[in-house]
Amino acid sequence: MALRRVDLADRSGGSLMGLLTRRAALADSAPGAAKRWTLLPNTAGCHTADEAVRTLRLARELGIAEIVKLEVIGDPKTLYPDNEETLVAARILVKEGFVVLPYCIDDPIVCRKLEDIGCAAVMPLAAPIGSGLGIRNPHNLAIILEHAKIPVIVDAGVGTASDAAVAMELGCAGVLMNTAIAQAKDPVRMARAMRLGVEAGRDAFLAGRMPRRRYANASSPEAGLIE
Repeated sequence: MALRRVDLADRSGGSLMGLLTRRAALADSAPGAAKRWTLLPNTAGCHTADEAVRTLRLARELGIAEIVKLEVIGDPKTLYPDNEETLVAARILVKEGFVVLPYCIDDPIVCRKLEDIGCAAVMPLAAPIGSGLGIRNPHNLAIILEHAKIPVIVDAGVGTASDAAVAMELGCAGVLMNTAIAQAKDPVRMARAMRLGVEAGRDAFLAGRMPRRRYANASSPEAGLIE
């Protein structure tokens, strides 16, 4: 659960922390269910490495988990990340002991540099944040996945369950999403569809798809035909 602005002390009925507390209590009582939510401090809205680092240092002082989502925006219209500032912030945060999950462009070189710095995962976009355009460049994602030795998580641009399935079929470790569920006509149903899409895509990846062929290939055997 990525958070930027929330009152951690507020446990009232209408607060986000109150909701998470109630859900955690239900999870604790359910057999085999996850016991905790992981709160992920998020630097959404930061436009420089300095802003991002300061935000996460403040989050650490508040006692939130060391796992952080790093997001440094370079353009206010497309919300594309600033690669240079992201790399600068990542170097500082990794050295300070943070477990860094950076939002980045779907660029294999940038992802490699973030991995070399010591980031715990890379989170390339599928499309601009909140656009719902789906996986625009599966080729780049495939290259990133081919070379990465850390988890690759698609962050931003997913619009529906089939987008999530495609990301997982490519071999991604996970998919971050917000708008696709929050702005659906039926968010609960869409959340369920997303879960099923992720599960189906992961199973398809593990199963190994059949090869693509230019021409038809008969599925019925020709041996034993009656002339």
